[in-house]
Amino acid sequence: MESQVRGGTRWKRFALVMVPSVAATAAVGVALAQGALAASFSVSGQSFKVTAQHLDGKGFSQYGGIDVGYAELEGDKKTVHPVAISSFKSADITGMCQSVVTPDIPVLGSVSLMLKAGGSGTPVHAENLYLDVADLDADAKFKNIDIGVATKDASKGPAIKSGENVKENGFAQQADRAILDNVKQRAWATTAGTFNLSGLSMRLYNGVKECY
Repeated sequence: MESQVRGGTRWKRFALVMVPSVAATAAVGVALAQGALAASFSVSGQSFKVTAQHLDGKGFSQYGGIDVGYAELEGDKKTVHPVAISSFKSADITGMCQSVVTPDIPVLGSVSLMLKAGGSGTPVHAENLYLDVADLDADAKFKNIDIGVATKDASKGPAIKSGENVKENGFAQQADRAILDNVKQRAWATTAGTFNLSGLSMRLYNGVKECY
């Protein structure tokens, strides 16, 4: 069975269905303050933007979770971010761009970091890829999709990472294959077992310069 969505998939709305309620998020914040909440790593105080012309992923799972990290660019104040975690056993990405803007640097003002790869005929290749996404727009096509499985029973994608803050009985979906075109996303973290970036180009720019 194949399921296809055109014209901008509003993953942000879908993610809000999967993640814990506002009260649950507040409880996570209390646990964090008490030092009782484990995390695979603390995310920075900056989200980043990613675009891709084409992503072909095999072994796909998606479920809600919480990223724990810093609230600001300076200091030790912590916060939590609800995310949709998209995972792939393997993925090939064509025309990838990643950007992050650091504002208010003394003397320089804003400085943008932009990374591009997979645009010279050889796609970026990743194994055991996890994307912690805040919002995403894309044209999406799924093969053999299951919607509404429990997170702990989603077996088509990689296993839940150790230290990941998820509700194991919560809502998830999975598919044998996920194909995304014209991807635009804002994310808090990306993790991969291997990440091969062909044709890597990294540049710094004065001012605000983003992938979209």
